[in-house]
Amino acid sequence: MAWLRLQAAAAVLALTAIAGAAHGFEFHEATIDAIQLGFRNGSLTSTALVRFYLDQIGRLNPLLRAVIEVNPDALRQAACADAERGRGQPTGALHGVPVLLKDNIATRDALNTTAGSLALLGSVVRRDAGVAARLRRAGAVVLGKSNPSEWSEFRQVDNGWSARGGQTRNPYVLSSDPCGSSAGSGVAAAANMAAVTLGTDTDGSILCPSSFNSVVGIRPTLGLTSRAGVVPITPLQDTVGPICRTLSDAVHVLDAIVGYDELDAAATRVASKFIPPGGYVQFLKKDGLRGKRVGVLRGFFQSYAGTRRLRVYEQHLATMRKEGMVCIFH
Repeated sequence: MAWLRLQAAAAVLALTAIAGAAHGFEFHEATIDAIQLGFRNGSLTSTALVRFYLDQIGRLNPLLRAVIEVNPDALRQAACADAERGRGQPTGALHGVPVLLKDNIATRDALNTTAGSLALLGSVVRRDAGVAARLRRAGAVVLGKSNPSEWSEFRQVDNGWSARGGQTRNPYVLSSDPCGSSAGSGVAAAANMAAVTLGTDTDGSILCPSSFNSVVGIRPTLGLTSRAGVVPITPLQDTVGPICRTLSDAVHVLDAIVGYDELDAAATRVASKFIPPGGYVQFLKKDGLRGKRVGVLRGFFQSYAGTRRLRVYEQHLATMRKEGMVCIFH
């Protein structure tokens, strides 16, 4: 009997340890830096983080339709990341961090790559896209695929609609335009359905969803990130970039996905020469605006005179000027 009580006590302690792995960690709005700190101090595991985002997707996705498919292998990848960390293996900023990829970015796993179309459902890609392979090498957990505008709006559809995923909805105002074509990535980032996301851009498809969903998107210079394994529109404009909740997160992701790819050699060979040694994170400085001259085109905002939108815009300008930015008004 005493032995049974001892076993029961051990089981309770084990469960307490598992539950306590994320004790005190604030999941909502968690940044990459906060996540890595949680991993280091023991308040967080990759497994707990993936479970949180899977729960968010389960609760919110029936309404927001931002995620087209969840990776059934995500928890196993998270457990592997936890084990590697436990063995003291060197890790980078994205190690164990769950990422959603736009559904036009190929992954050689259990996930489909369909650009939102039923026509490609069940097709099998030969290999990971160049950016997906870089994320895996960085130790990121592929959480799933985000819902794009079908065929990145090469097929004329509403922003954020695909036959597979339905209509993505703006998390702040459901009736508002989520913009496209990386709508699912923008909404998922805003609604805490993943730590970070990737989108693609031909003509505003990273910048517009980022703007409309109040997140941060970076549209890299063409060739800075590989387009190999990405369902294309045109090689003259296509690029892949991060959509995240903070600029710092977006820069961490950018650092992980830039670089030469022999399968997109013509573009990446030229652009990779301009990647700064040490990456882009080194330029994240609190006083980074000091002395920077920024042109401001007044004409674009004349139609908003007297509106709250213009007042908020001017508040942002005032904040940046307070931080040392020099505005050149035109």
